[in-house]
Parts: sequence; C-alpha cells; structure tokens
Amino acid sequence: MIPLPALEEIVDRSGIAPRIELLLPIGVRARQLLVRTLLLGMLLVLADHRPAHLTRVHRALTRLPGDDQRRLGVVADWKHGPHLLTYRQTERTFGLVADALAKDAPDGLPSILLQRICGDLLEASIPDEFKNASSALAVDWTDVETFSRPPSRGTRDCADPEAAWGHRAGGGPGQDSELFFGYYASAATMMPDEHGRPVPELARRMTACSCHADPARALVPVLTGMPAAGIPLGDILADSGYAHRDAEAWAIPLRAAGAQLVQDLHPADRGPRGTHQGAIIANGNLYCPATPRPLLELAPLARDATPDQAAAHDLQTAETARYKLGKITANDEDGYHRAGCPAAMGKIRCPLRPPSMRLDRNRPEILTPPEHPQACCCQQTITVPPDVAAKTRQKHDYPSAAHRKSYARRTGAERTFATAKDPASNNIAHGWCRLMGLAPLMLWLACLLTVRNQRILTTWTARQQDNARRAAAGLPPKTRRRRRKTLATLTAAAPP
Repeated sequence: MIPLPALEEIVDRSGIAPRIELLLPIGVRARQLLVRTLLLGMLLVLADHRPAHLTRVHRALTRLPGDDQRRLGVVADWKHGPHLLTYRQTERTFGLVADALAKDAPDGLPSILLQRICGDLLEASIPDEFKNASSALAVDWTDVETFSRPPSRGTRDCADPEAAWGHRAGGGPGQDSELFFGYYASAATMMPDEHGRPVPELARRMTACSCHADPARALVPVLTGMPAAGIPLGDILADSGYAHRDAEAWAIPLRAAGAQLVQDLHPADRGPRGTHQGAIIANGNLYCPATPRPLLELAPLARDATPDQAAAHDLQTAETARYKLGKITANDEDGYHRAGCPAAMGKIRCPLRPPSMRLDRNRPEILTPPEHPQACCCQQTITVPPDVAAKTRQKHDYPSAAHRKSYARRTGAERTFATAKDPASNNIAHGWCRLMGLAPLMLWLACLLTVRNQRILTTWTARQQDNARRAAAGLPPKTRRRRRKTLATLTAAAPP
C-alpha cells in the first residue's frame, strides 16, 4: 500500500488540481469535495489493487483517519454540524472534472488539456534523480474495453459513442486476433540508454484513443511535445506496428523532434525496396548495386537461435555493412546529406574505383561491376534527400547485432501493460472502469500508471539495496531466472 503522504506529494508536484479547479463552474454553495481530494481518492483505490469505481473512491476517502478526513475536506462543518462526504458529491465532482477535460465535440481523441494533465501527473511521479537519467523510451499500445455493450449491427447507438471496434491478440489456440469494443491505450516507458546505467522502467507519457483512430498517430504529438517541456528525445524503441506506418505519420515527425528510431521492420518493408541514383535501398540504408542479393534479404535472428547461429548471422550482417554507402555529411536544414561509394571509402574492392584495387584482399571484391554505371558508381558522393528510406531508416543497421541488442530494450513497454493487466493487480479488463467516454477512462489510466510507477520504484529501491548488501559481502548481484523454454532446451534436457 502506498502511503497517503507520498500520493499527496505527487498530486501537489504535478500542479494539476488547481488548474482543473479553475475550469469547474462555481455553484451557489461551495463543493465539499475538491479536485485534489478526488485525485487522492482515485490513487488510493488503485494503490489498493481495486477497480476504477467511484463507489470505491468514496469508500476509500471516508475510511481515512479522522484527522485526514478533516484536512482533506471529507468531513466538513455545515450549518447543522459535521457533514460526511456522500457518494453523490463524489460522483458530481468527477462528472464536472470529466466534462471540463473532454472535448466539446468528442471525436475519440483526447483534448490538448486532458493530454497535458495526464502527462504532468505521470511526470510528477518520477523522482528528480531519474528525470535526466535516460532519454530512451519504449512505446507500445494495448486494448482497453469499454463497459458499454457494443451497438447493434448497422447502428452506432450505445452508452459509449466514442468507443469503436478494434483488434487485439487472440486468446484462443491458433487465434491470431479477435475483435473488442473500446479504446487503445498507449504508453512510453523509460529504458536505459545504450551503454548507460540501469534505470527503473517508469511510464513517462501515455495517451488513449478510440479504436477508429490510429494509436501510432495519436502518440506522435505526445512524444514530439516532450522537448518543449524540457525533456529531450533519445532512442524511440518500437515494434513493426509503429514502423509500418507511413513515414509522415511516425518516422519523419519523430526525427524532426530529435529522436533516433530503433524499431523492428515489418516483413513487407524488409529487403530491397527500389533504388536511388543506382544505389539499392534496403532496410533503411543505401547499398552498392553489386551487393549480393542474399545479404540484402537477411531476416532477423530467430529468438531460439543457438550461439553458433547468432555468430554466423552476425558475420553476415557485418559483411553486408561493407557494401553500405557511407554518410559523408550531417543532415542540413532540409534533411539532405551526402553519401559515398563503399569502394571510395576503402570498404570493398571495385574495378570502377582503381585505388580500391590496391586494398588488401580480406575485403569483398566486386567481380562483375555494372556495365552501365550510374551516379553512385561514377561520382565520389551522391545527394540523399530526406524521403529516401524515410520510413525504414533508423539508428543501427537492420538486422545487425548492434540493432538486436539495442532493440532488446523494447520489452520494457510490454512489461508496463503486463503489470496493468495482471489479474492479481488492477487488471484493466472488461468492467475495470464502468464510466463511459474517453476523458474518464484516460484520467483513470493516468492514475493507474502513476501508481504503477510507485510500485516499480519501491521494487527498484529494494533491489538496489539488496545488490549493495551482496556486493559488501563479496557476492555477485542476484540475476533473474530465465523462464522461457525453447524446444532446443527441452530436447537437450530430455534423457537419452
């Protein structure tokens, strides 16, 4: 259970309570339940692993110690004596908050104000010592069902008109996906920088949208708005669901905001995809036109690959990198840069570049150069506009060993929603939140991730203290047990 003072510190540090209060209408009689107290009640409910029900918020507030009830306004002095907060007052204040943060014409996307409120609340849950500890973020989205029954076939009449039909991973054997009615929730989780010190996996930003909207496009303005808040963007770790979007919808705006993409490519985007001035466009890079086709069509390493298979795969990707055109200049203001022939840069031997033939023979050699060389073979460098490989270009060559190690950090995003969907915890399944509309649901989700951050910090602190004790005793740090079992490990463990 997270103590009340810790939750009060988060709410006060975020500064969202007074900002919301200014948006609420002023009635004839002052409201007994303030926004600050309402937010504390919501956090208390979620910290106790309870569903997002307003009845539980009222119960949590009325069960506080007497001094806290007086201080928070749960018990107020009225004309005829002390008055205890009622459920209808709780429902009324929450309804006013939800209406103030929602759009005048709901369209399935959060308002700018609601997005800022949720972002400030999450940012306040991150201690100052970790705010600048890492700039890498792992992103993912998940399904959140609405409590409303879906509309009848051919109509849109239901209790939650902002919700829509969406797809999620199937729950049955051999079932790739299934339909659900509700919203997509997205989160950006802090991950350690490459070669940086470990950091707790804290959710730093979140958003939600109706299933008729694209969750990747809904997350882009949230991420690109972070530099304006003083939070620079570093590595953005994303799966192929994000990478497969149009470049204008995902890759280009993130690069413009200073981010570096580390993502898995969709099978439809892998391998050779056209040419530019004779150079082959493949996996986000430009390659020599004489590059062996099997090197350009290398697939990512299988998850159950043996060490020998991984070593062989790494040799092939290293060989592919020799054929890659090298970047000579940094991007200018318009995103253009210059790239040079790999033979001119001394990475391969090519008859079209006589000086390269004097290189030692441990480098690849082009035995059959193009009969009609194009610009990439005739010029020392070529100009590469920003629209070349704009969708697939990323920080590391795909699917090299450096990319594989860097991309492995993305699993932190999956763990974020795994804890939120844990049946032993809050479990954001159907019925978790019975309120309709995007604004109430998103506010509850922001509170849930705020509470989750506090649990992660508690576990992180305990683990660091345990490692310090083990180091003082001359013992190595405690490692996590590998739970995944592959067919290879089961076969090796089977008796003869």
